[in-house]
Amino acid sequence: MINFDHLPLDPDILKALRELSINYVFQPIFLPDGKTVYAWEALMRPADMTVTDLIAEYAKQDKLHVLEVATFFGAMQAYFLRGYKQRVAINSFPSDCMKQEEADVFLDYFGEKIRGLMIIENLEYPYFSSEHWTEKSRSVRSMDNLLAADDFGSGINDLELIERMSPHIVKLDREMISGIDHISEKQENVKNLVSLFHSKGIMVVAEGIEEKEEFEYLRGLGVDLYQGYYLARPA
Repeated sequence: MINFDHLPLDPDILKALRELSINYVFQPIFLPDGKTVYAWEALMRPADMTVTDLIAEYAKQDKLHVLEVATFFGAMQAYFLRGYKQRVAINSFPSDCMKQEEADVFLDYFGEKIRGLMIIENLEYPYFSSEHWTEKSRSVRSMDNLLAADDFGSGINDLELIERMSPHIVKLDREMISGIDHISEKQENVKNLVSLFHSKGIMVVAEGIEEKEEFEYLRGLGVDLYQGYYLARPA
């Protein structure tokens, strides 16, 4: 389990973090060869419930900020313990961001080694806060890190929000990818999106690839990056 005791954080947030029993697994995001890892996505795994149930419980208690802080500090600890060298993708709530004092501790604790290493994935729920996104974006870009919109095509992440966010990366939701090798409507939709995002200098990730045929078709469309059980499961 991730240990937060040693972090020089405010006593209140530290107490809340100590109540969590969580660990992290990582799922690779691949280049088009399907073998070379571009980044590792950190995925929270609570000890005694699903991550969906944990988020729902903390949302009900208005404590999502605790999970936001836990994800940044916990995922990075787990990443460095594993000795990975490629980028690390970390999920972040679009309604939240770390407070300035927490961000300062994060930068002091991990130092310059996180510069150019992180991809901050803005989740598709619960709601988008322009104020928090502006602060998050400023902090991420100042460290030469990347911003991503997760699960495009589901939840709140749509074309209008992409315009406001100006991310470096857009991840296409599994719903858009499933069966794309034989569903013409999905083929046309994804083809147009890839062209649109590339015209804006945005990289495209296809999420949730579960079949060889899906992977091969998406490569033909020029998708930049790939993730899914067909290539590798979280571990």
